[in-house]
Amino acid sequence: MPGYRGKRALDLVLVGITSPAWLIALALTAVATRVMLGQPVVFRQKRPGRDGRLFELLKFRTMTNSRDASGNLLPDAQRMTAFGRWLRATSLDELPELINVLRGDMSLVGPRPLLIEYLPLYSIRHRRRHDVRPGITGLAQVSGRNAIGWDEKLDLDVAYVDSASLPLDLRIMWRTLAAVVRRTGISSPGEETAARFTGYGTITQQEPDEPTR
Repeated sequence: MPGYRGKRALDLVLVGITSPAWLIALALTAVATRVMLGQPVVFRQKRPGRDGRLFELLKFRTMTNSRDASGNLLPDAQRMTAFGRWLRATSLDELPELINVLRGDMSLVGPRPLLIEYLPLYSIRHRRRHDVRPGITGLAQVSGRNAIGWDEKLDLDVAYVDSASLPLDLRIMWRTLAAVVRRTGISSPGEETAARFTGYGTITQQEPDEPTR
């Protein structure tokens, strides 16, 4: 079984110990998001988790719902606000995922949960990223985040599955704190968010970050 004994316990202990701080940050960010971007405050989207089982990912929204004359959402770059960029840069938009950790949908450390539509596009080897719970942060996130290509990112996800351990998780958490302070790798080169994965050798458009309504 991929992972290591005690990983779930570590998640619960760390989330519990830090709850006074992150609950305050969660509440303040929710109020600020409501004032700056309106409703809904939380972005909800089905994502594949461990063994490909779907769960509802929770994040703070970072974009407006601005549309063109035909009712279509405008491109990410036109909907992203300065406040939304700040949320992403500080990773405060990820705070609601701690609730996903408490629910057992996610872990603090693991491959990031990606879009459902990516599932049939992975190679057999890269499908192994779903052998463990997805994480708020992971080996790929502390090795370049969105600034590295999809092949490298997915290789790092599988490398994590193969070598998951308590020392590795602690190193990744420490490196995550440093990456958040430096605010590096937030977006793909030339993109507002992350490039869409369309298979191997072809990457187009951007990964949608907000629901349509």
